[in-house]
Amino acid sequence: MSAENKTPLIICYGEILWDNLPGGRMAGGAPMNVAYHLNRVGAESKLISRTGEDKAGAELVCFCSKIGLPTELIQFDELHATGEVIGKVTDDHEMAYDILTNVAWDYIAYKPNHSVLAGTADAFVFGSLAARNQVSRETLLQILDSAAYKVFDVNLRPPHYTKEILQLLLSKTDLLKLNLNELALLTDWFYKAGATEADSINYLQQNFGIDEIILTRGSQGVSYYNAERAYHGKAYQVTVADTVGAGDSFLAAFLYKKLKGEAITGALDYALAMGAFIAGQTGACPAYTTADLDKFIRQHLRDERSDKQ
Repeated sequence: MSAENKTPLIICYGEILWDNLPGGRMAGGAPMNVAYHLNRVGAESKLISRTGEDKAGAELVCFCSKIGLPTELIQFDELHATGEVIGKVTDDHEMAYDILTNVAWDYIAYKPNHSVLAGTADAFVFGSLAARNQVSRETLLQILDSAAYKVFDVNLRPPHYTKEILQLLLSKTDLLKLNLNELALLTDWFYKAGATEADSINYLQQNFGIDEIILTRGSQGVSYYNAERAYHGKAYQVTVADTVGAGDSFLAAFLYKKLKGEAITGALDYALAMGAFIAGQTGACPAYTTADLDKFIRQHLRDERSDKQ
């Protein structure tokens, strides 16, 4: 079956949790967000995670079911509570986030079917946060040994990472997604401070054997690098409601199009549209259809043509 006719299967691994913010409580976790948006654009997505055997965990699993995510790979933990993030406004009016530790998703247990799934899936998506605890990290490393196409969305959340763990995860990566600040940190740690972007990207590719790198630049768009060349995409202009989940939706859209055989330029543009579309709405997982996204893209193109006239 050709890539165009095949429904991609993507496995997402890591944290699911409740974000407790001044404006209210929302289900969160980058792996869940990516899985949701993959599901919305037409991929088959599965989520490997763990919640507590508590009310908060039951509510999270119920939320996943309601938004159309399969829940059979979400484990229940009798000893550890469901993950939570506590968001508070500081004295200087900035947001500070406390990602609670020693919670259920720190203890994702390895199951043999995880490796079987990862080996047959078109992509396996993971981040750095789920590697902060030894139990979930060891499970992740076992699965990565079998995964055919390993996608590392760095997603650094201080202080939940170390140089050694990042070095290990980078060495397992086929596609790396990171932002400018994350590139600067990795460059300082593994290469040399002040290196040019091109040199930094080349170093990561050569030193860690990474085939593809996506560098996100916020309102300045995105760059994609492989062994042959670089591609650059221009950001869509949108009135931002909030940016929560925009990067996760971008990754989901890019993977879907790439795995369906779309050219890199087309996959990047679709992903940029998705990121802007989600940033223009409230929450990481708003309800929408691909028809809604297509309508957004058409409107953007009309606005661009009108501006040029």
